[in-house]
Amino acid sequence: MRLRDVLGSTAVAATLVLGLAAPAGAQGNSQGNAPAPQATPPAAEGAAAMAPHRAAYRLTLDRARPDGQVSSASGAMLFEVRDACDGWTTRQRLSLRILDRAGDTVETSSDYSTWESKDGQRLRFTLTQSAQGAVTQRISGEATLNGDKGGTATYEQPEAQQVTLPPGTILPMAHTIRTLAMARAGEKMLVTPLFDGTSADGAQDSTTLLQNWTPAPGQARFPLLAQPSARMRIAFFDRGAAAAGAGTPEYEVGLRYFANGVADEMKMDFGDFTLDGKVEELAPLPHDC
Repeated sequence: MRLRDVLGSTAVAATLVLGLAAPAGAQGNSQGNAPAPQATPPAAEGAAAMAPHRAAYRLTLDRARPDGQVSSASGAMLFEVRDACDGWTTRQRLSLRILDRAGDTVETSSDYSTWESKDGQRLRFTLTQSAQGAVTQRISGEATLNGDKGGTATYEQPEAQQVTLPPGTILPMAHTIRTLAMARAGEKMLVTPLFDGTSADGAQDSTTLLQNWTPAPGQARFPLLAQPSARMRIAFFDRGAAAAGAGTPEYEVGLRYFANGVADEMKMDFGDFTLDGKVEELAPLPHDC
């Protein structure tokens, strides 16, 4: 599951990603700058355990920085992942309503869709962002990786261009599958460039911290949550900033992932404010093949 998203040209420029992270509530990045990339195993490992599903999340304000611009924020997110036989298709629709300290309200929304091959080597993506009802940005294109040697992202929008993806780059669903496998094995950190197509600048450096693998709950709110789980936290760094020695991530997200790739809660830290996300509706989807 992923949830990376730029919140338009609002007073709060932020990047949002769903699908990676560490202990919900942790702040900052104790690791400093994002370290060198690590090679990734085939994404097909563990893919069979991923559950096609549709989830609806309610987003509420956890906290706002006292000296920041945001007074309150709330919203909703719909996330859907389907098994398309040769790959995974996902769609994420996000809406946010933000009130700043001057009393002005900004309403933003995004619609993000992908197809990712099950070998973790190809991605097609499209993102439309809006603010106050007007489209502010469109991004679309496709990416191809060459194992752990990097690859190329070819954009159609906002303009035709090619961007080189660095060695070790991983795609969103492959990242989810790998971090779950690492948590199950007791590993604690994954450092790698991540590309999901929500930025026209290519991949970002990411550091994912993992907590302990937890047995399935005795009673689950939804049948899909009757699985072992792990809490994660992901920090995203602009590659240029990391090279220049900046140690503060652009954005962080903490969440609890279950073994089947379903997340029931998340904490999204945009710097000026932090949102809590809780699943309100969750249903399995049939296979599309």
